[in-house]
Amino acid sequence: MDVVVLGSANADLIVRVARRPGPGETVLGSDTEILPGGKGANVAVAAARLGASVALLGAVGTDANGDLLLDSLRSAGVATDRVRRSPRPTGTAYITVDEAAENSIIVSPGANTDLDVSDVDLTGAKVLACSLEIPVPVVAHAVRTAVRTGVRPVLNLSPVTDFDAFEGLDPLVVNEHEAELLGGDPAELLALGPRSVVITKGGNGALLATPAGVEEVAAPQVDVVDTTGAGDAFVGALSAALADGADLSAAVRLAVRVASKSVTARGAQPSYPTRADLDA
Repeated sequence: MDVVVLGSANADLIVRVARRPGPGETVLGSDTEILPGGKGANVAVAAARLGASVALLGAVGTDANGDLLLDSLRSAGVATDRVRRSPRPTGTAYITVDEAAENSIIVSPGANTDLDVSDVDLTGAKVLACSLEIPVPVVAHAVRTAVRTGVRPVLNLSPVTDFDAFEGLDPLVVNEHEAELLGGDPAELLALGPRSVVITKGGNGALLATPAGVEEVAAPQVDVVDTTGAGDAFVGALSAALADGADLSAAVRLAVRVASKSVTARGAQPSYPTRADLDA
């Protein structure tokens, strides 16, 4: 596999609202859409859509949502032989999207919490792409295994949590809010131990930091429809490009284009472009 992705697989239950409710407030929304999602599954699909050979390491339930996710992964070309079927319900993300295309998300992890260090299998991988919403010790074990075996580890530390396996990450990927929680300044993030850091900045592109310096990558101007899963699109594209031999700067530039394209359509996985879409 070019890319092995370790992360969550969730059913996204999406409701569109004029504005998101405040504390104790009820607002009316649209009909509920049920779409495949989860940070790990999203990253895997985004990478596969760009032509990478991808396997997902994850867990889903034996319920209909688990079938939905496996079908979506397979239709995108993602290998699912490393996805465990769990007796627990498939993870679910409850998502509200307002008229400004901003979202609020509550995640019920379900089967994702069943992943164990014994599930980690990086056979054949060039790049390991990790996200959270799964047990942190499993992610830390996978990163250390990747460093030890010569697989390039990429970690999207989202949501931010206590983590102790920064050494060797290339890169650590966080958004601006997550970067602030970790110290804010790129130099402080590099001091945690990763070889490189990428800070995503939404419509303002991304910042790439290495010991050699800092590079700003601008994003194209697009009409934003739905930002759900844009960060996952970024990580998937970044990982696919690195596995294909691109240097980190070129990989970040591609990832910014892919994430920008993804926000022009609804949903997470359904919005991810192919290379032909980017060329068009």
